[in-house]
Amino acid sequence: MAERVLAERYRLDGVLGVGGVARVYLGTDLRLGRAVAVKVFRADSDDEQVRRFETEVRILAGLEHPALVPIHDSGVHDGHPFLVLRLVEGSTLRREIENGPLPLERVRALGARLATALAHVHGHGVVHRDVKPSNILLDGRGEAVLADFGLARLVDSPRLTSSDRMTGTAAYLAPEQVTGAEVGFPADVYALGLVLLECLTGTREYEGGGVETALARLHRPPRVPRDLPDELVRLLLLMTALPARRRPTAAKCAQLLAAAPPTDPVRPRRRWAPLVGASAVVVVAAICWASTADTTLRQPAAPAGPPIPTATPTTQPTDATWQPPTEQAPTTERPLTTDQEPAVEQPPTSDQATTTDQTTTADQATTAERPAVTPASAPPPLPDRADKPAKKPKHKDG
Repeated sequence: MAERVLAERYRLDGVLGVGGVARVYLGTDLRLGRAVAVKVFRADSDDEQVRRFETEVRILAGLEHPALVPIHDSGVHDGHPFLVLRLVEGSTLRREIENGPLPLERVRALGARLATALAHVHGHGVVHRDVKPSNILLDGRGEAVLADFGLARLVDSPRLTSSDRMTGTAAYLAPEQVTGAEVGFPADVYALGLVLLECLTGTREYEGGGVETALARLHRPPRVPRDLPDELVRLLLLMTALPARRRPTAAKCAQLLAAAPPTDPVRPRRRWAPLVGASAVVVVAAICWASTADTTLRQPAAPAGPPIPTATPTTQPTDATWQPPTEQAPTTERPLTTDQEPAVEQPPTSDQATTTDQTTTADQATTAERPAVTPASAPPPLPDRADKPAKKPKHKDG
């Protein structure tokens, strides 16, 4: 432009960037004495570009957010429409990505701030439709600022282009933008997902700038690295889902990205704490049991009663008097207790004589063949004394 001052107020000092339909200049507001950014459209802009300029002015005038570039003024100079915007001194996200992948926490912070800005934009019924690294400015503190609403539109407004034309940058188009379907808020969420993925990997997911690049997302989904935190992998997969209805809202994305990641080192320790406590209880119980068992084994055994006969054939002693057995080791058989009395055999009664006579012979024959085994609950019979005649065993009617 031959004239370096627009509307006798804004002096153009240098070019900051060049777009398809406009240039952005570093300017000076001569009236207020401050630096500004001046976006100047070409003089040969067609009617569609003029309508886009008017739409951008109305949209920016209705938005106010820390992560958005505010508009100061607008006008026309010698047939050139222009916008006066706040100057964001810094760089762009595109230049930062060129230096390599960004740290995870840095990406989380950038994503949360941009998602919050998009939620504000969507809340006013506006779709940006051109979210990409070169349209994301970084101020002196490294904070992200979303710029360039040249392709933005109100969701209820009529289209300025036909449905068979793609509007936006091919590498960041949503599937519905490629197919010519209705474009809404999920398209911005999809583009933001690709931007965050590019920040993490340092490479553009869909390289190129033609139709083939735009169609690539219809054939394969973005490749999300699986070494990222699980919750971030799930979020990026949802943000870049092929069906628009599956994508979360911008507000939900901001909430998930701003949430602190689960990196609490105490959590695994709490998970093992009940097992450690239970092991300690088992060890203490085992020590107490061992101590008790050792004490029990070392106690002297009480004098036991007569030994319980086993299956080995034995003969009764012929001594005149019965002597208690020597002290023996504890046995698993039930010993004779002090409150049990030896069974005293009684002679059979008169009405049992016949039965006794009939069974005595059979019992003697059986006894001669195998030894008598006394149940564990009853003591063995005492040996006969020399001064008393032997008594016959008592038998009951069967």
